Amino acid sequence: MIKLYLTPNTRAGRVAWLLEELNIEYDLEILPFTKEGLKSPEHRARHSLGRVPVIEDGDVSIFESGAIIQYILDKYDDKGLKPAIDSNEYPYYLQWFHYCEGMVMPPMNQIVVQTILLPEDRRDEKVLNQAMNLLSKSLKPVNEYLEGKDYLIGDFSAADCMLGHSCYMANRFGTVSDDMVNIKRYVENIESRVAFKKAIQLGQ
Repeated sequence: MIKLYLTPNTRAGRVAWLLEELNIEYDLEILPFTKEGLKSPEHRARHSLGRVPVIEDGDVSIFESGAIIQYILDKYDDKGLKPAIDSNEYPYYLQWFHYCEGMVMPPMNQIVVQTILLPEDRRDEKVLNQAMNLLSKSLKPVNEYLEGKDYLIGDFSAADCMLGHSCYMANRFGTVSDDMVNIKRYVENIESRVAFKKAIQLGQ
C-alpha cells in the first residue's frame, strides 16, 4: 500500500487528490509545518531537504509531486486521467502538466516566502511585487486557454491535479485577478470535486 507523507497547504495535496480521484487506498502521515515535523532525522532520511510530498510504495521511496503523480498513473490504473500518447490531447496534457512547476510555482514560492515564511522585518516589498507581477503574467495564458473549457484538456485529467492545484492556491492568496474569469470558473469546478474536497481537508 502507498504511504503518503503530507503537510497541509503544500504540493502534497496534489498527490492526495490524485489518490482520491483514483480510489486508491493509502496510508497517510501528517507532518506539521515545523522544524520538528519536516526537518527531523527520520524525514530527512526520506527527503534530504525535509520537504513533502514523499511516498513509499513497497521498496520505492520517491519525492517531487510531478514524478509521484506520473509514477502512480503509470503503475496503477489511471482511469483515463492520462490521455493516450497518440491522442490529440496528449501534447497539451504534457504542456500544462509541466507548465505548473516551470512557470506558475516559482513566483508562487516567492510570494509564500515574502508573506508567510520570512519574519516581517526581513520581507522585501519589491521582491513581493515582482513575484506578484510574474505570477499574473504566468497565469494569463492559462486563463486564455481555459476559454470554453471546464478543465485543461476538456475532460478532467492529472494535469488538473498539477496546475489546477496551483490555480486554487493562487486564488486563495488573492493573486488571481477578477478579470481572469476562466481561472475563477476553473477553480470553482475544482472545488466542487468530491476527491478534491477530501484531499484539501487532510490535516486541517
